Amino acid sequence: MGNKLKVAGWVSLGVVAGALTTMQLQATARSSMSPLPLEEMQQLATVFDLVKRAYVEPVDEKKLIRDAIGGMVLGLDPHSQYFEGAAFKEFRESIHGKFTGVGIQIEMEDGLVKVVSPIEGSPAFRAGLITGDLITRIDDTAVKGLTLDQAIKRMRGPSGTKVLLTVFRKAENRSFPVTIVREEIKNKSVRSKVVEPGYAWIRINQFQEPTVRDFADQLKELYKQDPNLKGLVLDLRNDPGGLLDGAIGVSAAFLPKDVVVVTTNGQMQDQRATYKAAPSFYSRDGSDTLAGLPAALKSVPMVVLVNEGSASASEIVAGALRDHKRAVIMGSQTFGKGSVQTELTRLPMPNTSLKITTARYYTPSGQTIQAKGIVPDVMVDDTAEGSPYAALRVREADLERHLGNGTGNAEDEKKDPAREKQREEALKKLEEANAKNTKPVRLPEFGSAEDFQLQQALNRLKGKPVMVSKSQTERKVDATKSN
Repeated sequence: MGNKLKVAGWVSLGVVAGALTTMQLQATARSSMSPLPLEEMQQLATVFDLVKRAYVEPVDEKKLIRDAIGGMVLGLDPHSQYFEGAAFKEFRESIHGKFTGVGIQIEMEDGLVKVVSPIEGSPAFRAGLITGDLITRIDDTAVKGLTLDQAIKRMRGPSGTKVLLTVFRKAENRSFPVTIVREEIKNKSVRSKVVEPGYAWIRINQFQEPTVRDFADQLKELYKQDPNLKGLVLDLRNDPGGLLDGAIGVSAAFLPKDVVVVTTNGQMQDQRATYKAAPSFYSRDGSDTLAGLPAALKSVPMVVLVNEGSASASEIVAGALRDHKRAVIMGSQTFGKGSVQTELTRLPMPNTSLKITTARYYTPSGQTIQAKGIVPDVMVDDTAEGSPYAALRVREADLERHLGNGTGNAEDEKKDPAREKQREEALKKLEEANAKNTKPVRLPEFGSAEDFQLQQALNRLKGKPVMVSKSQTERKVDATKSN
């Protein structure tokens, strides 16, 4: 890849998943940086000394420094983070798709643990935890006041042991307890099946180290089961992202060799890169993971299913296939995470790393999806009755300190009144359901016979009528945050 960064990426219990690169930088290197602001550094030292001497009880100096580092990074954007201890270990383990715990990706919000996404098939997923849930207590310990590292330690434990989580669900304005049995999480990132003769479905839950290899193996198996596939559905719904090279590899399976998949642009020279559909951009050992795939994959009619939970790496795939007119995108407007994080690993302290946002990424046509997302070619609701609670789902533009899209377009500075109206209507429906003591209907499992969006995708591939959403509208970009 020449001077391009070695792609390493992440999917972790700890933060919103996204495209990530890894660099080896000395923390003390300042050759290209301006001098330190001495007055502000003196202020920091003075406050540190005052806290140490005047606080009501003795404080741990090392903890103060770690908290200062964490606060500095936390103030940048929702996806930058300082890892140490258990959080660092989780970060590393989850890249391989295997760890012991309850099976959720989390971040801190207002001092509480926020569920970014339950891992499909995990104990937390089976227990009904959903994106946006806030964990207020872990067993008998209040989460308020804990660091992310401390919260992770309390949720982890030997396989087979129980942990009691107290959950506050903002959308329903209620708290409830959930007892979860810990287990080893083997997060299989790819599933597939022949839905009916001539039509197949393949789903990616997250982009991890084994994803491209597993994806290729399952594509081969699909064609072994049905060599004459007439249509393929690629399901990226609720896929929070992950490895950048995984996204490039999955895209390359369907695109002509060497076409552009994604470009990145940032302050550092190495973050101004173009990634193409070629082994050097998605293979870690130099071999072509996609070698031997059926030639028909380059032309088989395709539909890509996305929704509000499709983020970052999954948006890269959807954007690349759409821009190259390789697939029809169906579903709901995606999450809108168009930024790349870089992990700086060579810090002085062991078992620590710094992950910061270093670039925005752009689809092959040069479009940024930051704080906006991919707008489907065909908008389809969650069910035949609509998507009554979709407006309440968290997206990039809803996150505090989210990165602007950098367009500088005055129209992008405006709030989206249509979305605000949809949120009000969804909240009203939830309040009415709560008043009647009826629980919101859970959506059917992805890939099942009851999966409405999958059935509409199959209809599209067969040339049959599709039940297009009558209520969904394109979300406007909210670029009111600093660029």
